[in-house]
Amino acid sequence: MLTEPRSGRLAAWGNALLAGLVSPDDAVLAVVGEDAVHRVEGLPGEEDVVGLTLALGRLRGLGVTGFRVALPAPGHPLGLSGPPEFNARALEAEEAVVCSGAAFGLVPEVYEAGPEGDVHTEVVWHVLPVREAPPADVPSLSEAERELAEALREATEVLTRLDVAASGPVAEAAIDAYRARAEAPRRAGARVTGGQGYDVLSPGYPPRAVRVLELAERIGMLVSLAYGGGHGGAVSASEMTARSAALRPVERTARRARVAAYNSVVEERERR
Repeated sequence: MLTEPRSGRLAAWGNALLAGLVSPDDAVLAVVGEDAVHRVEGLPGEEDVVGLTLALGRLRGLGVTGFRVALPAPGHPLGLSGPPEFNARALEAEEAVVCSGAAFGLVPEVYEAGPEGDVHTEVVWHVLPVREAPPADVPSLSEAERELAEALREATEVLTRLDVAASGPVAEAAIDAYRARAEAPRRAGARVTGGQGYDVLSPGYPPRAVRVLELAERIGMLVSLAYGGGHGGAVSASEMTARSAALRPVERTARRARVAAYNSVVEERERR
C-alpha cells in the first residue's frame, strides 16, 4: 500500500496523453519514474518487445480510448473483468492496466538488472486479451470518498485498540520512508508538467480524485504501520492475526478508493 503502483502511473499519464494534455515523451518520463526502462511485449502487430512510447501510440491506433487500473488481491478481483488467464497474471503482479475501447490489458513484470552495486529496475508490460465487461467492485468517486472517511476512523480506532504507536522514532522513520517513496515518481511528474501542481495524478484529473487518492494513501500508510507494529518490537502470531482481521476491511476500502481515483476520468468520459 505504500508505493504508487506502476499501473497507476501508466493509466494516469496514458489518459493524459490520450487527451492531448501531455506529450508522448513527457508521459513516458512520468510513467517510468525511478525505473531504468519500461518495455512492452505482446503488442498486436509487433513480434518483438517495443518501447513504451511506440506502444502507447500503437494502442491508440488500435482503438484504445482510456486506461483503467486494477489492484486485485486474493479473494478480491478489484478492477478485473476476465478472462481467467489475465486475472491470474494480474493477481500475481497485484496490479494491471485494463484498456477502454479495445480488449487489451497490460500486466507489469519487474526485473532487477545490472552488476552488483549498480542494480537498476526494468519493467516489461505484457499485453493480454481481456473481456469487455464492467470491472469488478470499483466504486464511484463519491462512494469512495464517503467510504474512506469511515475507514480513516476505523483505522485510527484499530491502531489505538491494538496499542500501535502513532508517533515515536520508529513510526516517524516509517512515515519519512513512505513519503520519500511516494514523492520520487511524482517529482518526475512535476518536472514534465513544469511544476504545475500535478503531484498526485496527471493533468486532466478532477480535484476530487486527487483528494480521494491522497486519503487512500494516508490510510494505507496507517495500515502498514499497524502491520509493522509502530513500536519496533516483536509482534506475536496471535497479535498479527488480530491486526490482519481488524485491518482487512480498511485496507480493502483504501484499495477500492485508489482504483476509483485512477479510473475517474475514464468513468466520467464514458458516462458522458
